Amino acid sequence: MIGLALDTAVGACSVAILKDGAVLAVQSEPMLRGHQERLAAMVRDVAAEAGIAFSEIDRIGVTVGPGSFTGLRVGLAFAKGLGLALGKPCIGIGTLEALAASDPGPGLIAAVIDAKRGQVYLQVFDSGASLMAPDVLPTETAAARLAELWRGGPVRLVGPGAALLAGVLPEAEVRERAAPDPVALARLAALHPAGVPARPLYLRAPDAKLPGGRDLPAP
Repeated sequence: MIGLALDTAVGACSVAILKDGAVLAVQSEPMLRGHQERLAAMVRDVAAEAGIAFSEIDRIGVTVGPGSFTGLRVGLAFAKGLGLALGKPCIGIGTLEALAASDPGPGLIAAVIDAKRGQVYLQVFDSGASLMAPDVLPTETAAARLAELWRGGPVRLVGPGAALLAGVLPEAEVRERAAPDPVALARLAALHPAGVPARPLYLRAPDAKLPGGRDLPAP
C-alpha cells in the first residue's frame, strides 16, 4: 500500500510517501504561515522523488487538529480534494496523536500544543493507548490532569507546548518539536479505518471571525 501523509496543523509544512511502511520520500519545512503556497509544490516534489504517479496512491493521511485554524483548513482542503479526484480515502489523524507517535516508546507520553490564552491542547497516552480524549485546558488544569494520570515510570512531554508542562513531573523528558513527524503520521493513517470522513478537530472557536461575528465555516 502506498500512503501519502500531509501535515500543516502547527509549525511546519510536511509531506511523506510510504510504501508498505517503507519511506519513499519525505520533506518538512518549518513554517507558521504560507502553507497554502508551499503544500502543492511539496506534494509534487515528494511524489517525483518517490517515483510514483498520483494514481498509485492508495490513501491520504492528514492532520485534522487541534492546531492553527488556517493551517488545518489548508491541509484538509488539499487532502480531501486530492482524495476526491483520485477516488481514494482521506484519513484524518489527530495532531496530538501524531505528535505522540512521533516519539514512540514505553511509558506515559503527553502530547502538548500551546493554545495561547494561558491554555494548552493536551492528550496523554500510555504505551500508545490514549488515556484521555484531546482537550483544551488552562495550563494549571492540564498540569493537574497530567500529574493525576502518571503512575510512575518513564514519561515524556512531546510537542510545541511541551515546555509549558515541564515543571509538573521532574522525571519527565521534554521533547519540544514544532510538528508531527510526517512518517509517523503516514504509518498511523495506514492503520486507521478508511470509512471515517476526515473532519477538523478545533476544540475551541477560531479567533478570526467573518463579518457580523460569525465563525469561519469548517473545511
